[in-house]
Amino acid sequence: MKKYLLVLLCFGLINSVLAQKTSDRKAILSILARQNQAWNKGDVVTFMKGYWESDSLMYIGKNGVKYGYQNTLESYQKNYPDAATMGTLKFDILHVNFLAPTVCLVVGKWHLTRPEKGDIGGHFTLTWKKIKGQWVIIADHSS
Repeated sequence: MKKYLLVLLCFGLINSVLAQKTSDRKAILSILARQNQAWNKGDVVTFMKGYWESDSLMYIGKNGVKYGYQNTLESYQKNYPDAATMGTLKFDILHVNFLAPTVCLVVGKWHLTRPEKGDIGGHFTLTWKKIKGQWVIIADHSS
């Protein structure tokens, strides 16, 4: 009887963890979808809502490492000043890996279709953390 209860308890815990991962994965992918929509509307401020509003936010791009939410926002605004430069964004998610219950690593491809400026694209690695019940990007390495 004790073995049976132990098996049931283990099964319940595994189901609980898998259900949490499923809902957390959906939450992260939903944020990415909202970011994609905001970008394609030319709304960088709303696009940034997926990022951690902290001076500790880290963005790594071709020009090196930038720290802070405001610096990252200003960099996006400088590098993508208008709709033609922003183009149409498409994400392809390659991997979603939970490193801990409140930490996730997302790897993907990004592509900007820009008829007037020329298409560009690359890969990204996003480190997500669940802070105060909300998933946010705490580090973005895009190339």
